[in-house]
Amino acid sequence: MNIKILGSGCAKCHCLDVVAHQAVDELGVVADFENVTDPGEIASWGVMSTPALVIDDEVVASGHVPSLTDVRALVAARNG
Repeated sequence: MNIKILGSGCAKCHCLDVVAHQAVDELGVVADFENVTDPGEIASWGVMSTPALVIDDEVVASGHVPSLTDVRALVAARNG
């Protein structure tokens, strides 16, 4: 699984990174993480508001930090 956190590196971006790592750890999923801070690359994803969460090349949340429960469900749904 590949997980990207799109954003400038602000506090909310960091929070989303922490929540995503925690969700993956709790589910025992193997995932590669990448923090994308380049505005051009973020825009190429069609994201207008950060932070955004991308799981396996699909933007699954943007403009807010989803709850741990929500991120866990998003990861589990894509882990099969």
